Amino acid sequence: MSVSEEKKSKDGGLYDTAKVLAQALILALIVRTLLFQPFNIPSGSMMDTLLIGDYLFVSKYSYGYSRYSVPYGLLPIEGRIWASEPKRGDIAVFKLPRDNSTDYIKRVIGLPGDEIQMIDGVLHINGTAVPRERIDDFISTDPFGSVRRVARYRETLPNGVSYDTLDLTPRGTWDNTRVYKVPPGHYFMMGDNRDNSTDSRVLSAVGYVPFENFVGRAEMLFFSVDEQASAWMFWKWPWTVRGSRIFRML
Repeated sequence: MSVSEEKKSKDGGLYDTAKVLAQALILALIVRTLLFQPFNIPSGSMMDTLLIGDYLFVSKYSYGYSRYSVPYGLLPIEGRIWASEPKRGDIAVFKLPRDNSTDYIKRVIGLPGDEIQMIDGVLHINGTAVPRERIDDFISTDPFGSVRRVARYRETLPNGVSYDTLDLTPRGTWDNTRVYKVPPGHYFMMGDNRDNSTDSRVLSAVGYVPFENFVGRAEMLFFSVDEQASAWMFWKWPWTVRGSRIFRML
């Protein structure tokens, strides 16, 4: 093979490699924008449904697409296209209304037109208490080995969706609230860890969430690692990965 032929072969190999990489990046971008996007859980506001160190997939197509379906809100559309309204009980990722950039994940509790109120720690929707029953305590261990038991309740919404909530204290800050009237085109979002969640009950921080701000619906956990560990420390996985949570549907 001559020098010129060898050079052409190398150039062709580099071009093919670059082409494959570009195609892979474009495919990844399409999947992330239109189908599924990974998120990780950095706080305990959705315990014990979602734990710190959980990694999950969010379906981008569940509610249709808005400008927030792509990073930095760059999609040049108003409202939503191919829209499908969230259902009560969905776990959804949304852009925080006050800055339209921070991702939050909470549960859909109130639909447009609903009246929401907390009375003595019990959720009320449109003047009716949401049924809940005390179940086994949630048990956690801190980094120092201390064990803590937290009261846990099974709550069932009017449409039949059930899930667990935590009650850290019988006199939580948001255990008794005003009546919240959800505006048209907005939703009322709450964390399952009721005494440790900044959500729609805090109007100055979150408040009512516009439908346009929804990013997608949480579907499945694909990885989970102890909150005191780091996912990138793969050599510790045999001891830090929470295998029982992987592939759990939400």
